[in-house]
Amino acid sequence: MSDLGPVTWPPEPIRTERLVLRASEARDRAAFVELFASPEVGTYVGGARPREELERAVPEVPGRSPGLFVVECAGEMIGMVTLDRRGAERPGHVRPEAGEVELGYLFLPQAWGHGYAVEASAAALDWLAGVLPGEPVVLTTRTANRSSMRVAAKLGFTEVERFEEYGAEQWFGVRCAQAAAG
Repeated sequence: MSDLGPVTWPPEPIRTERLVLRASEARDRAAFVELFASPEVGTYVGGARPREELERAVPEVPGRSPGLFVVECAGEMIGMVTLDRRGAERPGHVRPEAGEVELGYLFLPQAWGHGYAVEASAAALDWLAGVLPGEPVVLTTRTANRSSMRVAAKLGFTEVERFEEYGAEQWFGVRCAQAAAG
């Protein structure tokens, strides 16, 4: 049981044309450290964390949590996609009771610009639609993050609202399962 409800975790690996989405393994530790230490990755997510701190803090098998997919290309981790319940205390909801599934993604800079975020996120969303049919999915990104805004549009998210959070304007969108199926 996960915060995604009655969903068994981890699922079998999901394969796309170029990628594999799977549960985290010990071999991914160095890529997790690189991801969170990267100044480029940290630009829109609160900044990079010090590498020394990450080397001490990241567990042997990082990212072992329900809803976190490691994205692998050619046998190497290039990023991650997450599906988590959005906390009721945060702004931005499409249900009165909150708790929507929220899509997140982070990729190493060398993986940017190849369509991997769209390909991996679409595969994760297809998987979610199969295990939780009809579940709306939300996404939040800084409006300044033009690349992430393009990914959201390509995935079929539509704007619900904008608000201030983490000291910056945030774009909040929803992707309804019915609309996304077309």
